[in-house]
Amino acid sequence: MPDLLIELFSEEIPARMQARAAADLKRLVTDGLVDAGLTYASAGAFSTPRRLALSVEGVLSESPTIREERKGPRVDAPDKAIEGFLRGAGVSRDDLEVRDDKKGQVYFAIIEKPGRPAADIIAQVLETTIRNFPWPKSMRWGAGTLRWVRPLHSILCILSDETGATVVPLDIDGIKSGDSTEGHRFMAPARFSVTSFDDYSAKLAKAHVVLSAQERADHIWNDATNQAFAQGLEVVEDKGLLSEVAGLVEWPVVLMGDIAEDFMGLPPEVLQTSMREHQKFFSVRNPKTDRIEKFVTVANRETTDHGKTILAGNQKVLFARLSDAKFFWENDLRTPLADMVAKLENVTFHSKLGTQAERVARIAALAAEIAPMVGADPALAKQAAEVCKADLSSEMVYEFPELQGLMGRYYAQAAGLPQEVANACQAHYAPLGPSDDVPTEPVSVAVALADKIDTLTGFWAIDEKPTGSKDPFALRRAALGVIRLVQENGVRLNLHPIFSPRIGAHLGKRSGAERGKQASSAIKALHALGLDDEANSITEFVSVPEHDSVELNTRIALYLAKTLLTFFHDRLKVYLKDKGVTHDVIDACLAMPNNDDLTLLVKRAEALQAFLKTDDGENLLQGYKRASNILSAEEKKDGVEYSFGADIKFAETDEERALFKALDAAEAAITPALKKEDFATAMSEMAKLRAPIDAFFEAVQVNTDNATLRRNRLNLLSQIRKTCTSVADLTKVEG
Repeated sequence: MPDLLIELFSEEIPARMQARAAADLKRLVTDGLVDAGLTYASAGAFSTPRRLALSVEGVLSESPTIREERKGPRVDAPDKAIEGFLRGAGVSRDDLEVRDDKKGQVYFAIIEKPGRPAADIIAQVLETTIRNFPWPKSMRWGAGTLRWVRPLHSILCILSDETGATVVPLDIDGIKSGDSTEGHRFMAPARFSVTSFDDYSAKLAKAHVVLSAQERADHIWNDATNQAFAQGLEVVEDKGLLSEVAGLVEWPVVLMGDIAEDFMGLPPEVLQTSMREHQKFFSVRNPKTDRIEKFVTVANRETTDHGKTILAGNQKVLFARLSDAKFFWENDLRTPLADMVAKLENVTFHSKLGTQAERVARIAALAAEIAPMVGADPALAKQAAEVCKADLSSEMVYEFPELQGLMGRYYAQAAGLPQEVANACQAHYAPLGPSDDVPTEPVSVAVALADKIDTLTGFWAIDEKPTGSKDPFALRRAALGVIRLVQENGVRLNLHPIFSPRIGAHLGKRSGAERGKQASSAIKALHALGLDDEANSITEFVSVPEHDSVELNTRIALYLAKTLLTFFHDRLKVYLKDKGVTHDVIDACLAMPNNDDLTLLVKRAEALQAFLKTDDGENLLQGYKRASNILSAEEKKDGVEYSFGADIKFAETDEERALFKALDAAEAAITPALKKEDFATAMSEMAKLRAPIDAFFEAVQVNTDNATLRRNRLNLLSQIRKTCTSVADLTKVEG
C-alpha cells in the first residue's frame, strides 16, 4: 500500500497558529480519506514557519467497490412515487428487482459504486481542505480567489511505494502540485525533489530545515541551558516562549548576549517581561544574586562570524527597549503613591459601576470588615486595599499590563509601607486559575476576598451575569477564587449578609426604570422557582404608587444575593467534583442551615462523602430511605404528619425497644457533635443506627392492624428521619 506525503509551502505562518494548523490538516485530510473509503495505517503532521506537512502511511491504492440495496415502493404504487425512487437511487426501471415482502411485492434497487483510485480521492480531499481551511485569519493575494494565512507558493503531493513516487495531480488557482520543495530561505533556497517522507525529512535536514517543532524546541532549550550552565547561570523557564520561538525559526541557532550594567537596577520581572514581549528573548539568571544578567536569542541561520553581528544588533535594540523600561521605572518611583491612587478617579472601571477610585473605596471598606474574620488587622487591610490598584495608573503597567500587582508591590515597598500591605498589592489578584497558589497572609486574603466579592456583587447588581459559555467579566473565575481563598485558609464567612447590602448599594444608584426592570425579572424568577410568597411580596410592594425605593432595593437585593449564592454553590460543585465529592452529596449538605458558610459546607460534604463510602453508611442510607418512603406514603394517605414523638411503652418487640434506645443514644451523641461541627463523629454515631434499623424492619410490621401501635411505629420512623437528617438531607443522596 502506498504512502502519502503532502506539503503546503507558503510565506511565514504566525507561530501561534502552526500547531493548530498542523492538527487541522491531519484531521481534515484523514477524515476526508476515510469518508471516501480510503483507510490508512498511521498519520503524522508537522509544521515550520513556512510549511505544513502531512505524512500518511499505508493508504489503500483505491477505495473498495460498494454494493448497496435500497428498498423502494410497492409494485402497484403510483408512477410518481416510483419515478421519485428511481431518481433518488440513480437507476432506471429496468435495473429494479421485484421481491416479495410482508406487504406484497416491492421494488429493490441494487446500486454498485465502483472503487476510485487513491489519487483521484486525495486530489479532491486536498482541494476541499485547502479551500476550506479553518485559519483564524486568512488573506487573498494577486488576482485569485484562494484564501490562505499567507501567500501559498507550492503544493507537494506524492504517493510513494516500492516502485517509486508519483505526483497526485492537482491545480488550485494556478498552483499545480508537484514533488519538489525548498529548504532554508537563506542557507539552501534551491528547490529539490523528494520521493518519500524519509527522503523528504532527510533532504530538509541537509537544507537546514528541522521539520519537527518539538525537535526545534528541544534543540533551543538544550543549547541555551548548556551555554548558561557553562557560565554558572540558568535560563528562566518559559514554555510558552519556547514554543513560540520554535515556530519562528527553521534552523535554530542559539546565541547568548549581555545586558548592560545600566539596567541591573530594574526589577528582574521587568527585564524578563520586556525581553520576552518585545524581543522574544529568554532571560538568563544568576542563581547567586537572583539577577537577570544575560539573555538568549535564537537566530534562524548560521553566520560566518558565529552570530556576533546578530548579537550586536539585538543588544542595540535591547538597550533602547530597556532604556524605555528604566525611564518608566524611575518616573514611577518619583511619583508619590498617593498621586497614583488619585489618578484612579479618571479611570473608568465600568460605565455602570463607576471609576476605579470608587471601586477601591468599596474594596477598602469591605476588606476592613472582613479582616477580623481572617485574622488580619483591619487598619492594615484597609490601607492595603486603598493602594492595591495604584499601579494601574503607573507608566510601567501601562506599557506592560501583565505586571499589574507585581509593580504595585514594588511601589508600595518603595513608599515605605508595611510588607503585609506591599504583598497584598500583588497577591490580591490571586488565584487567577485552578492551579494558582492561594494567598495565605491574612491581609492579602482580606483584600483578595474583598476585591472578588466587590466584582461579583457589582456585576450581579447591574445584571451582567454569565450566560452559557459567555463570561466576559470572568465572574466564574472570581467565584472560584473566593471558594479557594475561603476553603484553603479555613475562613469562616457567611456570604449572604455580605452580598445583600453591597448589591443594594449598587441598586440605589440605578434609575427607577432599571430597578423596575430588575423587580419584574425577580418576580418572574421567583414564581418559576415556586417561591410565590416572596414573588408576591415584591409585586404588592411595587404596586403601591408611593413605595419606598430603599425598601424595594433591599427586597431585590435579597433576591439577587440568593441567586449569587446559588451561583457560588454551582461553582462549588465543580470545585468539589475534582476532590471526589459527588453532586448529590453536595445537594444534601446545601439543604442544611448556614449553607453560605463555605468552609462549614465543604467540611460537612467531605465527611458525608467519606461516610457513604463505608458499608455502614451505604446500608444506613438504604434503611433511612425505606423508613422515609414508608412514612411519606402513610402521611400522604392519612393526611397527617407523624412527628409528635414515639413512646417506648407501646413497643412490643425487643427490636423495637432496641431501636428506641439506639435513637436516644444517637441523638445524645450527635447533637453536641454537630454543635462542635465534628461531622465525622456525628456520622460515626449515626452509623451505629444501621444494625437496630435493619433488625427493626426484619422483625416489626409497621402498618399493623392495631392503630395505636401503627401510629407509634410511624412516629418512630419519623424519629429515624429526624435523627438522620440532622446531619444532612439524605433524601437528596442517590442510591
